[in-house]
Amino acid sequence: MDPQENWNTSEKAKLLQPGPPPYQDHSTCPPPGSFQSTSGYPAQQFGAPGPYQGPYPGHQAVTVQPAIYVTATPLAYPLPDYLGYSIFTMLCCCFPLGVAALIYSINTRNANMSGHQQLAESNSKTARTLNHTALGIGLAFLVFYIVYVAVMVTNAQHSTDP
Repeated sequence: MDPQENWNTSEKAKLLQPGPPPYQDHSTCPPPGSFQSTSGYPAQQFGAPGPYQGPYPGHQAVTVQPAIYVTATPLAYPLPDYLGYSIFTMLCCCFPLGVAALIYSINTRNANMSGHQQLAESNSKTARTLNHTALGIGLAFLVFYIVYVAVMVTNAQHSTDP
């Protein structure tokens, strides 16, 4: 059975807006620039509008504002989650702070995906702060270790000197 067999064009025609007005001979229209306004507004100087500028006779003008759609989709600009930075600080700098930063990084990623911008912003800042702190602690321990080894080597050399 063909689906277009039962198609009723008169039903669809009722849904459409009325067509444009019939063709009119424009030879009877006044020349451009000679339009006289009857509404009290001054006449236009650089050409007159066509005969159907504005609403059709018998129809009211309708002003339509653009629609604004608000949806709960992922953000257009997701906040940084510092996941790579968290993994680096966990493995190379300070394990406990790196694990905490990793948890906040994963929570930031989840908040970005679900569209919770404030939660994502809070988690992102916390992850960044924990990562910076872990990196600072790791660098401080590295510097302390280098100084300790240098002091031990010089003490070992001075103790073996005759």
